[in-house]
Amino acid sequence: MSPLLGISLKLLSALSFTLMSAAIKLLAARYPTGEIVFFRSFFALIPLVIWLSWRSEFPSALRTSNLRGHMKRGIIGSTGMFLGFAALHLLPLSDAVAIGYAAPLILVALAALILKEKVRVYRWTAVCIGFLGVLLMLSPHMKPDAFAQGLSGGPAIGALLALGGAFCSAFASVEVRMLTRTEKTGAIVFYFMSLTSLLGLLTIFLGWTMPNWQEFLLLVTIGVLGGLGQILLVQAYRYGDASLVAPFEYSTMIWATALGWFVFGEWPASAVVAGSLIVIASGIYVILREKQLGLLKRETREVGPSRST
Repeated sequence: MSPLLGISLKLLSALSFTLMSAAIKLLAARYPTGEIVFFRSFFALIPLVIWLSWRSEFPSALRTSNLRGHMKRGIIGSTGMFLGFAALHLLPLSDAVAIGYAAPLILVALAALILKEKVRVYRWTAVCIGFLGVLLMLSPHMKPDAFAQGLSGGPAIGALLALGGAFCSAFASVEVRMLTRTEKTGAIVFYFMSLTSLLGLLTIFLGWTMPNWQEFLLLVTIGVLGGLGQILLVQAYRYGDASLVAPFEYSTMIWATALGWFVFGEWPASAVVAGSLIVIASGIYVILREKQLGLLKRETREVGPSRST
């Protein structure tokens, strides 16, 4: 255990995922979501295979006895990825990231309903307060004429897509919790990326855009950043206690705000900032409470929180 190293790796992981999201936002107006999903997933396999080979775990780590579980997790996670990427096109980067913070709160409710974990009044209270923060974050986008643009676009649609992505991420985390009972880290990540790559590739029949060399390299970089972020995430939980490392996930808000300002000229609304602070505080309380109750299980240390994006 090396807490400082664990925190450092977690911060680098958060930066990698936020840079990936910023690159996706740069391309989202010109490329179909399915095409971006394919590049994000397929080229993430490159650093994953290199990492597993370096650890002498390839291909042995890919053996599975629960292909059905991988399929369920893959479909749910892929849906979340599609929704999240579409939201990035319609929302400021910081808003999309902040709404995604709802996922750990949703997970508490799903753990009680599906995994039959005992959730006491303290965590339920934190979840309810956190959802008030989510509503506050959504409020700037839910104006009377918010849906005037219909399904073709608009921040209201983007906010709903981001919230849907958070729900999918929470459901995927439930599947990960069940998979870690029998499956290795490499298998969980590999089969998810493989299935998502396939689902993204199938959208080629709906029409893809041929990238130029510069944008092709950016699409590949999106995948590499996603794979690198996942590896850094895994390593962070190996070196640092989960209750110490997990709250640094919220550093993504700092990166997203900075990138949104410098790259896109965006600045989060005050309601989004206030709501995200409420959700972050609730999320940290849930993390600390789960640590106290011994509920941060092996999957947190081995694969980290489920990342659909």
